[in-house]
Amino acid sequence: MMRFGRNLVMMKQPKLFLTVGLPCTGKTTAARRIEIEQRALRLTKDEWVKALYGHENPPSAGDVIEGRLIEIGLRALELGINVVIDYGLWGRDERSALRQAAADLGATVEMRYFELTPAEQRRRLDQRQAEAPHTTWPMSDEELAQWAANIDIPTPGELDGSEPIDGPPDGFATWNEWRGHRWPPSVS
Repeated sequence: MMRFGRNLVMMKQPKLFLTVGLPCTGKTTAARRIEIEQRALRLTKDEWVKALYGHENPPSAGDVIEGRLIEIGLRALELGINVVIDYGLWGRDERSALRQAAADLGATVEMRYFELTPAEQRRRLDQRQAEAPHTTWPMSDEELAQWAANIDIPTPGELDGSEPIDGPPDGFATWNEWRGHRWPPSVS
C-alpha cells in the first residue's frame, strides 16, 4: 500500500517473468503474449541488438545491452510494473541473480522454460530466416548443437520457485556484484 495525500492506494506485487531457452523455441512469442496478458514491460535483447548493430551480433555489445535492459526492468519492478525478460538466460547463475534482484525489490518471479527437438528448432529457424530475416541471424547446426550442450536446464524447483536461490559464485560477495561483472556497464 502507498499513501498519496489522504488516499491509500493498493499496489499489487510486481512480477518478473523470465523466458529461458535456446533460439527459436518460442520465447519471444510467449513474451509478447505475457506483455499483453500481464501488462508487462517486454525487454527483448534481439530487437535492441538488431536496431543498434543490424547484421552484426557482437557478443560484448549483447552483454551490455542485456545489462542495460535488466537495469530498466529492475527499475520498472521498483515502480510496480510487471516485466518480462526475453532472452535465453541459459546459465543458472543468470537466473539466480535475477531471482535475487526481484526478491530484493519485493517482486515475484515466474520462470518459463522453452524446449524443442533440434529438428523442430531448425525448422522454425529456417522459417524465420525465410519470412523475417531482419529479426534473426544465421545459425548453423553446429552452433545450435553447441548451445544445446551449454544450457543449464532449469530444475523443476527453479521453475516453480520452490528451490532456494543459490548464493553468488566464489569471488562475489553478492548477486548484485556478480550482475555487474556478468553484464558490464559498457563495451570494452
